[in-house]
Amino acid sequence: MRDYILTISCPDTTGIVYNVSKFLFDLQCNILDSAQFGDESTNLFFLRVHFALPNGATLTQAALNAQFESVARQFNMTYQFNDARVKPRVLLMVSKFGHCLNDLLFRWKSGNLPCDIPAIVSNHQDFALLAASYGVPFYHLPVNNQNKGLQETQIRQIMERERIDLMVLARYMQILSPEFCAELPGRIINIHHSFLPSFKGAKPYQQAFDRGVKLIGATAHYVTSDLDEGPIIEQDVARVDHSLTPEELTSRGRDTECMVLARAVKWHCEHRVVLNGHKTVVFQ
Repeated sequence: MRDYILTISCPDTTGIVYNVSKFLFDLQCNILDSAQFGDESTNLFFLRVHFALPNGATLTQAALNAQFESVARQFNMTYQFNDARVKPRVLLMVSKFGHCLNDLLFRWKSGNLPCDIPAIVSNHQDFALLAASYGVPFYHLPVNNQNKGLQETQIRQIMERERIDLMVLARYMQILSPEFCAELPGRIINIHHSFLPSFKGAKPYQQAFDRGVKLIGATAHYVTSDLDEGPIIEQDVARVDHSLTPEELTSRGRDTECMVLARAVKWHCEHRVVLNGHKTVVFQ
C-alpha cells in the first residue's frame, strides 16, 4: 500500500474539509484516519489526513503537490505531503549526559521510533563506544568560543551528506547560533530538563530542590534563536517530596526527560506536529 500524510494549516473558513476530501475522492484515495483543529484565538485551521492511493496508482509526491495546488491557493494553505513509508533521517546531538541518547537509540533499534539514525555528533568523546555498539557513525566535533562557527559548518556538512531531516538535541549542552537556528525552523528538537519557563539555565534540579517543589518535569520543544523559548511539543511530570536529595530528583527527572523527548521525536517523525505561531498543534 502506498500511503501519504497530508498536513495543512490555513485561515479557518467553511469548505476546507469538504474540498480536501473531494480532492482525495476524485483521485480514488482511501482516507485511513483524519484529525482537525480550529484555533479560535488565531482563527487558524489545522488538518492531518493519512490516506492511501488506489491500487496501481502511479502518483508521485510531486504530482500530488502539483494537483493540490489549486485547492491550496483557494484557501491560502500551508501544506505538505509526506510519504508514510519514508522514515525521516535524524541526527542525534549529545554532550556528557547520555540517558536520552541511549533511550532514543534503544527505541530506534527496537523498531519503536519511526526514523533512521545515520549519525551522532558530540562535542565530547564519551559516547563513541555506545554509538559503535548500535552501528551508528560517531562524529567528535569539539567546540569553544573560537571555533563555534567552524563546528557548525562541520555539522551542516554532515547534515547535507546524510540528508538529515531532523536534528535532536539529546542533552546537547551547547547553544546553537541564531543563524543556525534560523536555517532549520521546526527541524530541531531540544529536551529541557525542567518545566519552561521555570528553572531555566544551569542546575535546574538544584533550583527545584531549593524551592521545595512537589513536581518536577521535562519539556521538549522546537529550537529557535530565543533560548528555551521555542514552541513546546510535549511535557510531563514526576511527583517528588521533601525526602529526595538533589541527586534523586535528578534521577527521576532524567527518566521523565527520556519519555518526553521520545514522544516528541516520534510525533514529529509521524508528521503529527504542526506549528501554530509560538505554539504547536499535536495530533495524537
